[in-house]
Amino acid sequence: MKTNFNFKTIIAALAITVGLSSCMKNDDNYTPVEISGLSLIHASPTTEKLDVYVDNTKASINDFSFGTKMDYLNAYSGVRTLRIAKQGGTTAIFSKQYTLKQSVGYSAFLINALDNIDILLVEDELKVPTAGKASIRLVNVSPDATPLSLSITGQTSNLASGVAFKANSSIVEIDPSEKVSFDIKTADGVVKTALQNVKIEAGKIYTVWAKGLNAATDDTKFGVAIFTHK
Repeated sequence: MKTNFNFKTIIAALAITVGLSSCMKNDDNYTPVEISGLSLIHASPTTEKLDVYVDNTKASINDFSFGTKMDYLNAYSGVRTLRIAKQGGTTAIFSKQYTLKQSVGYSAFLINALDNIDILLVEDELKVPTAGKASIRLVNVSPDATPLSLSITGQTSNLASGVAFKANSSIVEIDPSEKVSFDIKTADGVVKTALQNVKIEAGKIYTVWAKGLNAATDDTKFGVAIFTHK
């Protein structure tokens, strides 16, 4: 599969691996480094700032708060332990092992309330879109949301339908535009919220994600956001 070369952190890591292999080709003990891409998204509906560790290495930025998304980081492939702690704390409030495939990108969503926090690891489809097109999908990480659908405002057909909590739709291709609006709808077709006037560029891959709580009125209330895979 041809991946999108906009994902520089993954490609750069692979280039380093190739370079090392070339320099050390006569070293019988050389083992190529296997690298995966890991993007972190704070979708846990809490006002707590959190720290995320891959094995024993802190991976998240300082002040990693609800709604924050981090671009791809390099992570060693294979079985990795992802841990969450409150900002500045040393005690893990979550710890679980995940298997990362070589040269594959993942979106790691921190989900659920703090007392039941979890990580939803979604494998990203990083295939380059058809020429003149962009790719998009929907991820539902709103704990109390019903299954959701995604459509372009004014169009009757959905880009994604019936996406339940902790699920994601398949990638679909759309036309680029300087300004496009998206509707997030309930199962009966009622528009729940919208993303207005989003710039969609050809050749890029996007995730629309539903977050927050219907029952909340603070910063953790239900909403929708979009990010570019890079």
